[in-house]
Amino acid sequence: MDGGEAGFPFSAVVGQEQLQLALILCAVHPGIGGVLVRGEKGTAKSTVVRALARLLPPVVDESGARPARLVELPVGATEDRVVGSLDLERVLRDGEQAFRPGLLAAAHHGVLYVDEVNLLHDHLVDVLLDAAAMGRVHIERDGVSHSHPARFVLVGTMNPEEGELRPQLLDRFGLTVDVTASRDVDVRMAVVRRRLDYEADPNGFAASYLPADAEIADRILTARDRLPGVALDDVELRRIAAVCASFDVDGMRADLVVARTATAHAAWCGRGAVTAADVRVAAELALPHRRRRDPFDEPGITPEQLDDAMSDADEQADGRQDPASGDDAPGSGGGPDGPDDGPDGPGGGADVPGDDTATSENSGTPGGTGQTSAPVAAPVRPPRWEVPGVGEGAPGRRSRAQTRQGRVVNTIPEPTGGLHLLGTLRAAAPHQRARGRHTGPLVLAPGDLRGAHREGREGNLVLFVVDTSGSMAARDRLSAVTGAVVALLRDAYQRRDKVAVISVRGSEAELVLPPTSSIDIAVRRLTGLRTGGKTPLATGLRKAREVVYRERVRDPHRRPMLVLLTDGRATGGTDPVPRARAAAAQLARDGVTSVVVDCEHGMIRLGLAADLATALRGAVVRLTELTGASVAEVVRAGASGGGARAA
Repeated sequence: MDGGEAGFPFSAVVGQEQLQLALILCAVHPGIGGVLVRGEKGTAKSTVVRALARLLPPVVDESGARPARLVELPVGATEDRVVGSLDLERVLRDGEQAFRPGLLAAAHHGVLYVDEVNLLHDHLVDVLLDAAAMGRVHIERDGVSHSHPARFVLVGTMNPEEGELRPQLLDRFGLTVDVTASRDVDVRMAVVRRRLDYEADPNGFAASYLPADAEIADRILTARDRLPGVALDDVELRRIAAVCASFDVDGMRADLVVARTATAHAAWCGRGAVTAADVRVAAELALPHRRRRDPFDEPGITPEQLDDAMSDADEQADGRQDPASGDDAPGSGGGPDGPDDGPDGPGGGADVPGDDTATSENSGTPGGTGQTSAPVAAPVRPPRWEVPGVGEGAPGRRSRAQTRQGRVVNTIPEPTGGLHLLGTLRAAAPHQRARGRHTGPLVLAPGDLRGAHREGREGNLVLFVVDTSGSMAARDRLSAVTGAVVALLRDAYQRRDKVAVISVRGSEAELVLPPTSSIDIAVRRLTGLRTGGKTPLATGLRKAREVVYRERVRDPHRRPMLVLLTDGRATGGTDPVPRARAAAAQLARDGVTSVVVDCEHGMIRLGLAADLATALRGAVVRLTELTGASVAEVVRAGASGGGARAA
């Protein structure tokens, strides 16, 4: 142990055996590709990860032996900080090109830990996963060509309530573990007791578990040495292929990860060959998250499903069943049957091109688990529309924005968004003779510094105000409205938007879904919206303004978009129609982009929804002209005064 307060011991953690095993297997075989740890707050995710780093073998480099490092990657890190960049100090001081390593190099032979990995920009997650899978980092940028080893245990932790990773990125994590607080009273008592004992005497508590931690560290080192000699025969390889095929996972990454994990588990257990028990453990860790192709699908495999898959694989391993038939496979006709939504950026999970509008006709009962999915809108390929102007919001895939990771469009005098090297050199070059330089490094002045102006994409806040009053309660219209909400939720998931829903009925406006990026929460909250009663539209619009105001305080750069689904028949309060128009006009003055979906029906049309759209200075479209998917298209086009443009 280093000086100072000792960390919580790995062997002292209670109730997280599956997580501990997944981390150990990745320590034995880093080629597995890392562990994604999903779970609620307060489940010791970070504690276990930090404890693992202290068990890894020492690293021997040019400076001698040193402990393996735990390198933490902050959510706001830039790509230069992660992969490395040109060493500007040596370029400007000595006039020679040199490379400055990043966090991936620092994590070599250690642990790279990314807390809240679901909030990390997608392209950085791709970079991490590529390095974890290949064991090397390749940099080709800014005139630098460099490659260095980076073999590390990648661990990402996340709280699903704060938003999900795309299915493509989920697939690229080797293993996934869902952690929850135990409901067993004895386990909970043990957790609290050990934590209190640690807080009372950290060094003494750690010393009491030192022999157990040392034993685990020795087993990891022994398993690493044993790993190359572990045999994976054709019987077990066929079992692995059969299990992966039965769950209908895409591509071959799952088969490779299960094979590597099973081999690592055999080495950890001291066996010289992979057995069926090793394959089962590997499948339980490597397959659940790969079944999630659509954002509305819940990841997971039940023990019963795994039992059935292993039983069928036993028959195939013994040659008693044609693996191509798959009639009794738990995934036949049961896994999420829609096509994968394809690579959504560099290094996406699928190997073939695809649309980023995922469909899943039979995803309501994946594998017979009884899971439910939201209704699926008809597939369309609409053009991508964007909110006018250039924002500064959170990274996403909808509207243009000034970002730290986007493409460089020009240089600016202030290097607040990162130094633009070539722009700085160009600014300094004309003044070298006047500054007395004849040979040697460039002579720079503060005014030479140039920054990079980058543009990328941002996510928006899409706020539904849904009229669920008595005039809207007809089944066909309510179904169309529900389809619109679901279609936009799927689109928002892919565009990295936040979504909120306000239900308007009776005498109140209820925020049924506070702003969230979590599809799981959104689906749960949107089931069973209540209908009936009057239509207090003015109250609903004022509630929308409150939500927008609160979000602007919390996240001032995320631009809002209001989607109002109503027939416009405001019937709640005194002078309901003028009050609704006044509330709409206030939102327009606040600069909120709006779209009104006119749900009015019947022979006589009053045009009230169109009047509201005018007050909102927004677009209007009739619900009867739209499917749920094309409502999402209208929202993509929705901009103040029709000012949206196609990308």
